[in-house]
Amino acid sequence: MDVSEILALVRRHDLDNTSSSPVLPGLSIYRRDAVSDIEGLIYEPVICLILQGSKVTSIGDQSVELRPGDALLVSHDLPVLSRITLASTEEPYIALILALDLKLVRGLYERVGDALSPPARARSLSAAPAEPAWLEPLGRYIALAGNPVDARVLGPSVLGEIHYRLLMSPMGGMLRNLVSVGSHASRIARAIRLIRSEFRAALSVSKLAAAAGMSASSFHSHFRSVTGTTPLQYQKDLRLIEARSILAGGGSSVSSAAFAVGYESPTHFSRDYSKKFGSPPSRDTGPALRQTRPGPAMGAEGSGAPPPAHP
Repeated sequence: MDVSEILALVRRHDLDNTSSSPVLPGLSIYRRDAVSDIEGLIYEPVICLILQGSKVTSIGDQSVELRPGDALLVSHDLPVLSRITLASTEEPYIALILALDLKLVRGLYERVGDALSPPARARSLSAAPAEPAWLEPLGRYIALAGNPVDARVLGPSVLGEIHYRLLMSPMGGMLRNLVSVGSHASRIARAIRLIRSEFRAALSVSKLAAAAGMSASSFHSHFRSVTGTTPLQYQKDLRLIEARSILAGGGSSVSSAAFAVGYESPTHFSRDYSKKFGSPPSRDTGPALRQTRPGPAMGAEGSGAPPPAHP
């Protein structure tokens, strides 16, 4: 099964006209009819398959351009910049997103961990052409949308196969690291949870390192290796993304948005904001700014952290 067949299945079951499938847990379709400006988004663990159109996604020193047939696997919560570069009413940008069940991945890893060799250099955002090994069960999963009973009975086993194939794939290296008990990736994930829950507060590297069970120098190095950015830049990005959401909602001044996300200086905030998004915060106030956040928050409820969005 190839990407064109996946797209045909999505259209056959009218999935590209809804942000999420009521029959297939974890599956959602993101459609955009025009190119976009730079958007700040929170990615949570997902596999994203580009079906039509193209986009650019970046975090820290890592930037990837995604075209039809490309896949993006995200293993950790990541604040990223994203911009759709090819989309129109006639040929919209369409991406298929499947939320990853880390408990399922962990259970699979425990059964096959001895058969896996440590990945070479893996990061929490991995991009590569989609592989037939997991495309085929993904197609079978989408086909279940036409029969809710089949989806309820057969869906979990097909979903398990998709996770297994991703875990064993070359792009699943960081996913394997994440679910390996005591690994650097799993320790960094603990620190990320702390940053997301307390992103408005002043957080020291030493506090984050303690949460990860590492020395400060080791933590800083491994955090950058896993995420492509530094701990404090990660926190700053969370603040800026949340501030943009506040401004987009209207009713808040630039100063109040700055203070609401933890900045002490509106001037400093405006400088960071302009550098991040390419325009001053005063231009992004009100409903004119469109924040793309389809689907429910996965795992962030009650955390006080910026809600996630899908690729």
